[in-house]
Amino acid sequence: MFKYIKNDLPASIVVFFVALPLCLGIALASGAPLFSGLIAGIIGGIVVGSLSGSQIGVSGPAAGLAAIVLAAIGTLGGYENFLVAVVLGGVIQLIFGLLRLGIIGYYFPSAVIKGMLTGIGIIIFLKQIPHFFGYDADPEGDFSFLQPDGENTFSELINMTNYISLGATVIGVIALLILILWEKVLSKKAKIFQLIQGPLVAVVLGIIFFSVTGGTEFAITKEHLVKVPVPEGVDSFLAQFTFPNFSAISNTDVWITAFTIALVASLETLL
Repeated sequence: MFKYIKNDLPASIVVFFVALPLCLGIALASGAPLFSGLIAGIIGGIVVGSLSGSQIGVSGPAAGLAAIVLAAIGTLGGYENFLVAVVLGGVIQLIFGLLRLGIIGYYFPSAVIKGMLTGIGIIIFLKQIPHFFGYDADPEGDFSFLQPDGENTFSELINMTNYISLGATVIGVIALLILILWEKVLSKKAKIFQLIQGPLVAVVLGIIFFSVTGGTEFAITKEHLVKVPVPEGVDSFLAQFTFPNFSAISNTDVWITAFTIALVASLETLL
């Protein structure tokens, strides 16, 4: 395990700083507690990484399931009920593996899966544009066309022009340019830019920007910040954990959601 510690240690630090905001962001977009995003990242890194026999793997929260998770939490009547579907989905995936049903991937055209994921990506992209400019009237994680603020996905893009936040826009543009520059140019120039990832640089600059612009016209106000749960002690930490409400296991929608999660997650992996 520690044979390549010299390479693994610096890589793990980069992965940590990139994965942390990613886990929080996906949890936020999914309508799940932020703490669940952290737990999913920890399990994906430590548990899956330790048990997997593969030298290369990707595990943790998946953005491709964000829309499905968000809709399921609302449909099933709460996060606790949704967790039952997650447990069942995991069991179903284990059964798929034992029965060697990976072959089903051949019967699903990749265009279908790619089209579904592209559609989810377009929805997320359109929904994030107002937040990019600092307009948060529509709750983060709402993927519905008709929004609680009385607008729809397209009219919101027009309405947001009246409420643009200068600070949020500046840091958004800077972060976007860093990601593009890192991916298209710098990562191909030197090895150091492959070791230090663009998302990490964007996050660090975002923190610095927030720290130095306080009290100025570029200041980012508190409503634009992600509120990470910080426990005050052991009891408050344990209170962050949410357990499945297994009394909902007889709910047909729970089983439908479980099969949906198992199938989509499996196909994403296979394809």
